[in-house]
Amino acid sequence: MTRIAAEDYLDALAAHGIEHLFVNPGTDFPPIVEAFSRAARTNRKVPRPMVVPHEGVAVAMAHGFTAVTGKPQAVMLHTNVGTANAINMLINASRDRVPMLLTSGRTPYTESGAEGSRSFHIQWAQEMFDQAGMLRELVKWDYEMRRGDQATSAVDRAMEIASASPRGPVYLSLPREVLSERIVAGVERRRDRRAVPRPPIASNADIDTLADWIAEARNPLIVTGMLGKDPRESIVLGRLAERYALPVIPYHTRCFVLSSDHPMFQGSAPGPLLEDADLVIVFETDVPWLPSKQSPPAAARIVQIGEDPLHSRLPMRSFPSDLTITASCFSVLEALEKALDARSTPHVAARDGRLRDRSRRLHDGWAVETEQAGNAEAITLPWLNHCLRDVIDADTKVISEYSFRQEYCPLTTPGSLFAVSNAGGLGWGFPASLGIKLASPGSLVLSVLGDGAYMFSNPTACHYVSQMQKLPVLTIIYNNGLYGAVRHATLDMYGHGLAAEADGRLLADMPAPSFDKIVAAHDGHGERVDRPADLPAALQRAAAAVRGGTQALINVVCK
Repeated sequence: MTRIAAEDYLDALAAHGIEHLFVNPGTDFPPIVEAFSRAARTNRKVPRPMVVPHEGVAVAMAHGFTAVTGKPQAVMLHTNVGTANAINMLINASRDRVPMLLTSGRTPYTESGAEGSRSFHIQWAQEMFDQAGMLRELVKWDYEMRRGDQATSAVDRAMEIASASPRGPVYLSLPREVLSERIVAGVERRRDRRAVPRPPIASNADIDTLADWIAEARNPLIVTGMLGKDPRESIVLGRLAERYALPVIPYHTRCFVLSSDHPMFQGSAPGPLLEDADLVIVFETDVPWLPSKQSPPAAARIVQIGEDPLHSRLPMRSFPSDLTITASCFSVLEALEKALDARSTPHVAARDGRLRDRSRRLHDGWAVETEQAGNAEAITLPWLNHCLRDVIDADTKVISEYSFRQEYCPLTTPGSLFAVSNAGGLGWGFPASLGIKLASPGSLVLSVLGDGAYMFSNPTACHYVSQMQKLPVLTIIYNNGLYGAVRHATLDMYGHGLAAEADGRLLADMPAPSFDKIVAAHDGHGERVDRPADLPAALQRAAAAVRGGTQALINVVCK
């Protein structure tokens, strides 16, 4: 009896706990199709195949699933063209350090004479000299499988590198001839023991130094970016921040850090706290402030903490550091809690009163904004976020692609917020919400997107997956008919130039179609809302539809 290498490949994925293979198939997939068919006949455990009709959607779904579970998943695409379609979402996964096995077929390298040789005219034009060269800068490792009996060891190698700190995507190309190679059945494939290194921890000396500096500081500040990917980090940080009056700024955060109701949540921009700080502690943040606009005092101590605190994959990054700690945020926070417990902290009381007063003033300001927004003629971002309060519960998962603001809609649950990476690869939020729903079927999954982000997401493919895979999600479009980032960037540079005469809208205007009718084509619930007074009821209807098993979309036309 013989079997084919593709069977070993699927077995190896399952052995690593990969539950789903997100696929966008092509002419290089016949061995994979055959392997899945044989597995179904024998009831052998293999990943569940998820057919996704766009490559970017497949990668973002895997990203979303892993963001919730921490478990790497696998994606398989079609040769060079499929790989190219996925690179935008791969950039997000790379910058967010998401472990993922991205694979694609490779054009058959033989023109005839082998099992799997070329049999379609496109297979000449689709071959590249270096297919992995398209994405090598974005992955930790890449390889092309060269023999059928390599399947197990190639997957083992890929997964150990993807899972090692700092985690990230890897790439494996799979030639059709290799996947279809016949292998002797019944032979035990050797699986060497491969323990993945634990994430790094800080030295005792570094923790002592950091604890001493916090005890001495009059105006410390914590800035976070990716802290909170492990929900335990948010819990420990919340305790530390409240006990020691440490203000926290989740700056362009990709995760839940603190509830905005926490007294040490001080907004989402460094602001005046940075200008007055004598100690700035940066947790997993590639850009803790914008040097062209604002910086801490020259005498302030700066601490950079993270599994890659130098952010070595970014070509240029010049933020100062007086103490650089290579360690997981959770390990640092745990050790810091013990170290601070043994120290005198004389400035805590003064800081606590001052920061709680600042927090009250911030909340008063947000409340005034919300009240004014509710009485306005057009819907604005504060009002949209305020109205979300009535549909979000403790189990809701919120996905933000530029439009969610916790200042107006406090979350309470660690692990409840997921935002697009700082690379800003648009189109991530909607498909990521599908992966998050797959990972947490009992939760309401809600994505708040800009109109551009929705269009970039290949929405027809997303709605199709939601319908066919029974993944009901609530999509809310903050529709201002504008590329807001383009307009803001133009006015930032040329606020007194000719471009400002047209309010910076040249190349930024984007009149929007009836997005609510797109979801209707997939048997979903769609509504358009133009007036602030109508938004609360529309959101309630949409949330009820999703909780009842039907996907929904609210097209919120905003000022």
